[in-house]
Amino acid sequence: MAVILGIISLVSLGAAVFIAFRNDGAASLRYGFVGALAVVYSATGLVLGITTVTKSDYYKLFPVLAILLNGAALGAVALILYMGAYS
Repeated sequence: MAVILGIISLVSLGAAVFIAFRNDGAASLRYGFVGALAVVYSATGLVLGITTVTKSDYYKLFPVLAILLNGAALGAVALILYMGAYS
């Protein structure tokens, strides 16, 4: 589930940035809501990934992949907010 949440977050953020790029940087309020939902999904996926990686009876591939994907999504949101504040 955590990997799926990470994929959903990255794809939705990528789509929102791409659509805003095609509109010459004009982003409506919908894209901000997409970013907020991506933060919620990524935070949930990150918590699920961290709690699963600490258990010894699971394979480590998917929890580590979930941590990487959700961390990348949270990093992308942080980068978008940073770039928006200084442009």
